[in-house]
Amino acid sequence: MPTRRLFAAGLAALALLAASCASSGGSEPASAPSGDGTFPVTVNSGDGAITLDAAPDSIVSLSPTATEMLYAVGAGDQVVAVDDQSDYPAGVPVTALSGYSPNVEAVLGYEPDLVVAMDDVGDLVSGLDAAGVPTLLLPAATTLDEAYTQIEQLGAATGHIGDAAELVASMRSDIDEVVAGLPPRPAPLSYYHELDDTYYSVTGDTFIGGIYAMLGLRSIGDAAGADAYPQLSAEYVLDADPDLIFLADGQCCGVTPETVAARAGWSELTAVRSGQIHVLDEDVASRWGPRVVDLVRNLGAIVAAAEPAAQPTR
Repeated sequence: MPTRRLFAAGLAALALLAASCASSGGSEPASAPSGDGTFPVTVNSGDGAITLDAAPDSIVSLSPTATEMLYAVGAGDQVVAVDDQSDYPAGVPVTALSGYSPNVEAVLGYEPDLVVAMDDVGDLVSGLDAAGVPTLLLPAATTLDEAYTQIEQLGAATGHIGDAAELVASMRSDIDEVVAGLPPRPAPLSYYHELDDTYYSVTGDTFIGGIYAMLGLRSIGDAAGADAYPQLSAEYVLDADPDLIFLADGQCCGVTPETVAARAGWSELTAVRSGQIHVLDEDVASRWGPRVVDLVRNLGAIVAAAEPAAQPTR
């Protein structure tokens, strides 16, 4: 194993050990990972912690983001079934299983030794626990750091600590490079991110809102109230006059730059007149897995071209 990977694996192991200690009030966990393939291992879950006595070889994923993470850390060969929304990478074992309304008996039909899910819906955890199957809950991340932590958790749970550490290091480096390459501006550009054609949007308090903020953008939804996903109105968007519009409803709702421009009064918006309406891949824009790097690169290129670099002050 290369020196860089050994070093990364050691850092990941220490981080996971510290996180496990913190979750148990400072006491030492039952087991802590010391390297790839070291078991038993205790990993923090959304509802506490789980201990795996051996590397799982029959994983069921009920979360599209978790599915992407599992394959990215090298655990794809251990995955036997994924939910009906998991569509990446190509060739994943898609089934009729639902992550929104999971059926415990259906999940157990795949004889899993680990189930990964986003939420404990319909008493999923207790039902699987009664059958002796551990569940690792990875709720929707609200920051990049939370996403990185979940990748490391999956790496530890599947025996791929070093792979997970390398993936996180690569993601950090790639994202930092994009941010560092952006031109300086005297003020943030404003944007409207459309989740559906009823004008639901996002604020800077969401995961993708944090991505936008990192790239020097400010959501027009920030002034709409305390809701992180506010439902705006056409009039609100017109009054805010965003510099950029991002559409995350092209696949679900058939929204295009042309249909946006055809809305009453919207042809006069700055974003419409300057051709700054951009259709996003809904899956990439809504998941917090490894492809967030692709999202950052795409958005970074848009932001870099949206306005000339500000002249330095003298």
